[in-house]
Amino acid sequence: MMKGWLLWMVLSRLTGSPVGSALVVLAGLWLLDRATVGVLPRPFRALARWRRASALERTLAANPHDRRARYELADLWVGWGRSARAVDVLKPNLEAEEDDVPTLFLLGVAYLGTGDKARGELLLDEASKREPTHQMGAIDLERGRYRLQRGEFQGAIEALERLRAARPGTVEGRVLLARALAGVGRDGEGALVREEAWKEYTAAPRFQRRRERLWAWRARPSRPLAYGALLVGGLVLGGALLSRLPTPAPAADIYYAGDEVDVGDGE
Repeated sequence: MMKGWLLWMVLSRLTGSPVGSALVVLAGLWLLDRATVGVLPRPFRALARWRRASALERTLAANPHDRRARYELADLWVGWGRSARAVDVLKPNLEAEEDDVPTLFLLGVAYLGTGDKARGELLLDEASKREPTHQMGAIDLERGRYRLQRGEFQGAIEALERLRAARPGTVEGRVLLARALAGVGRDGEGALVREEAWKEYTAAPRFQRRRERLWAWRARPSRPLAYGALLVGGLVLGGALLSRLPTPAPAADIYYAGDEVDVGDGE
């Protein structure tokens, strides 16, 4: 506790205020997140998406029949976990007989997000009939994800095994499959699948590693914990070193008395 307080005081002295210290700490945590798990939002990207959503809402207010705008806005809502809003936005497209595979898929995912298993699974089934390999197994990924959340482990295993066949390099799919296997007591197989997920991650191209980094850390959680321990150790060591730096002598006090200048000794 004392070391943490000491580090805070050192940062306050360096930045000139506790607010500056807080900003330094937050910036350090954000940089650590970028280098490891990548769960914190990227401010500029989040702002751009928020502005796009606002623009799409204005478009639909002026023209409610713009189906492309409805689809894009629903996609943003699903990405933000606002599934009920996505259903409200996208359902008119289906009612207008726009039942292409992307619409069926996105609306099915949105219904699953609201907890409506019957409608969600029905729409995904229809999308799968028309295009089983849509987005390289994306249908089975969403099936597996939501079945796992509902505790339907066997159904999740079936979907995620199909995903692994359609998307051999998937890290996320393997981590979810390992959880489903553990849910039915097949812990040994789950551990092997986790190890397989980590190997796929290390062998993947850089762009894919960046996209699946969070799932790789979930496959091997000791890695981000080790990075966190190194960061804390570095901050504590840095604070200890900075606290030993000599304190600058106070500047001399200067007093003005008429035309005379008196320079004090600082006491």
